Amino acid sequence: MKKMTKLIAVGFTAAAIFLGTNVKAQTIGTGVRLGIGVEGLLPTGNLHDVSNVGVGITPRLQFGVADNIGLTLTSGYLNYFGKELGNTGVKTKSYGMVPVKAGIKAFVSQNIYLSGEVGAAFETSGFGEVKGGPEYDTNTKLLASPGIGWANQTWDVGVRYENYSGQSNNFGAVGLRIAYGFAL
Repeated sequence: MKKMTKLIAVGFTAAAIFLGTNVKAQTIGTGVRLGIGVEGLLPTGNLHDVSNVGVGITPRLQFGVADNIGLTLTSGYLNYFGKELGNTGVKTKSYGMVPVKAGIKAFVSQNIYLSGEVGAAFETSGFGEVKGGPEYDTNTKLLASPGIGWANQTWDVGVRYENYSGQSNNFGAVGLRIAYGFAL
């Protein structure tokens, strides 16, 4: 499963590069843009065992390098809300992380883009307890995010899969990001 996710991420990135270089429909331009996004997240894998839903806020800088290609830098905060374990009355702790990703956004037709981002996700609260107390162990995960979306000069709506891997605990989330953007 881990290899399949990496292959999908590589495929999206390759498609974005190769298809995006031949299409001149969207005008990103060569300027710098800032978008502020609101996230809705559906956990998958091990993360779904402790959370059913997550939300976040993600500012993204976009550097236009051609009319249809932009380089991105995204960060923010994501929170996965804890859920009740069965009918036990025991609720899991919320799981938080700060993603830091760099990537590419390539328009393949008018307003439609493919994207790929890689980076790190810094856990602000972890899954397992640390010995000797209620503290939770936090780690840094490798983060890969292929996606597809629609954007114009003001709005950006994208869907992506976030794959978190590291410390023998690999999981993911499907994310929907709605962002308002403007030129700097």
